[in-house]
Amino acid sequence: MASVLNNLFGGKSSASAKPAQAGGDSDFADFSKGPEPSVTSIPSAAPVPQASNTFGGVQPEQTLRPYTKWYNVHERYTWSDFKAEGIILSVIAVVLILHLVGARLNRSKAKKWIRAHVAPLTSEFALVGFAGVPPIIADKKGDELVQALADANTQQGEKLLKEKSLFEFATYATGRGNVAFLDVKLTLLKRFNPLTVFFEYAMAFFFDSVSQTYDVAEAAIYPFDGKEALTVPGLPGAAELRTKESKSSFDNFVWAIVHKESMKQVRDDRYDVSLTVTKDNSKLPNWLTVMTESAEITDALLTPELARAAEAAGDLFEYLIISDQPIEKPKTLNETTPRKRIFLKYRLPANDDYTNLVPLFKYFLRLTDKLVQVAHFRPEVLRKVKAARDHVAKEIQKADEESKAEERAAERERLKKEKRDRELNALDAKAQKKYLEKEREKELKRSMKKQTMRA
Repeated sequence: MASVLNNLFGGKSSASAKPAQAGGDSDFADFSKGPEPSVTSIPSAAPVPQASNTFGGVQPEQTLRPYTKWYNVHERYTWSDFKAEGIILSVIAVVLILHLVGARLNRSKAKKWIRAHVAPLTSEFALVGFAGVPPIIADKKGDELVQALADANTQQGEKLLKEKSLFEFATYATGRGNVAFLDVKLTLLKRFNPLTVFFEYAMAFFFDSVSQTYDVAEAAIYPFDGKEALTVPGLPGAAELRTKESKSSFDNFVWAIVHKESMKQVRDDRYDVSLTVTKDNSKLPNWLTVMTESAEITDALLTPELARAAEAAGDLFEYLIISDQPIEKPKTLNETTPRKRIFLKYRLPANDDYTNLVPLFKYFLRLTDKLVQVAHFRPEVLRKVKAARDHVAKEIQKADEESKAEERAAERERLKKEKRDRELNALDAKAQKKYLEKEREKELKRSMKKQTMRA
């Protein structure tokens, strides 16, 4: 009892009570204290020598971490640990260099093309490029304006060609008699992406349906065709291009000179050329052929000058097409309306020597003048040409009527079904059953009647 009171009131137990506590109840064994942990001294880091401050005082001692190799990168890593990063950076550098070099090669090739063709373009057209009329010469008129525009075009030089992408370049020209405007597009190989070029070559090598890619120039002339008042832009001096005496219209037809290697692809890709028949001509070399709707058209258009220019172009020449029909097969009657254009396509030489191609390009620019003069044929020829177009127009009209008939039939069926559903919903269950039975009987009689008629 005394020990309990001593514990409650903080009293000291007697010496005789201690043995008794040691041998006391075992239920309190968990609360017995273990030996106190011994305190060990931790050696401190070497003290930092005191340094005097700017005022002559002494800074207090600082304790730093001990010097280890953990803080030296060059001791923790070697160059062999960065092999993966080195490979990745090398690949990125190679790709970047190939991209820059390929883009530069394409730009250089395009600039060489415009340098070779700037003379015929500026001599045939008053306005070349996308810059428009310079404000400095906008007030000039007559021959003074024409000469000022020619000088401005010549000064632009390589800027006449616009870079649409790293492999597409384009230029534009207008301001010429019998021609509304000219579009030129250069499509080059994707030299900035060698993998794409290799894949295109591989596909063309293994599959005949895939055509091989080249550096090509495509030009399209849009003639006035007697519509100068509607198509000549309102530029200074434009009124001088329109005279009451001028007649720029010519007959509708499709005629082409095509390289025989490109003949099948051209016929498959273009609807207008599919209207023609292929005939060899003695005026042309054996690798070129004529695609025409009438022999009389060929006799009028295949001049010795054109034959010489096409032969000089060699294998780089692909086609020269005069057409009044769309490239894609028309699906509506509106698309069959004649829209005259002249197309020229040739490959760019690898050595950038355009000596043999410039004469063909010059003839192409002046071809509208020739058409205005000689492309007026006998009624028999035009009747044959018109018959092919009328046949296509009738097919389109027939397909359109059938499509409209199907739409009307579908609409009648829809209205009939809606009427049936309304009548059926207005009946009770018993009447609906009779209605459906009567409907099945009618359908059965109809099917039996069809079988009897077939027999």
